[in-house]
Amino acid sequence: MAKGGINIGDEVAIDATIIRRVTDDRISVSIPTYGFPHSVRDSTTKVVKGQTMELIGSVTRVEKDAVTVSLGGPIVTVSPDVVRLVAAYKPPTRKTPLVDKPT
Repeated sequence: MAKGGINIGDEVAIDATIIRRVTDDRISVSIPTYGFPHSVRDSTTKVVKGQTMELIGSVTRVEKDAVTVSLGGPIVTVSPDVVRLVAAYKPPTRKTPLVDKPT
């Protein structure tokens, strides 16, 4: 199990560092322990190289030494030390029972 009891379906945050602005509406960020640059849509014009931003996504896979997070479109696999739990997954509850009442 990952740091902080992270499970599949949980919403987690990853702090990424801004590398540079690619276009007017996209920036390139570096995700710790991911190893590849990642492009994120960002329409604000006041971002600075080296500034950190928070990427939020849901956990799709948990291993002993890696956590896979879906960030909307791309899926990244990072170390469990990098992710921070935002909201735990709560399964939906039923309002009516699955079985009919005996007559």
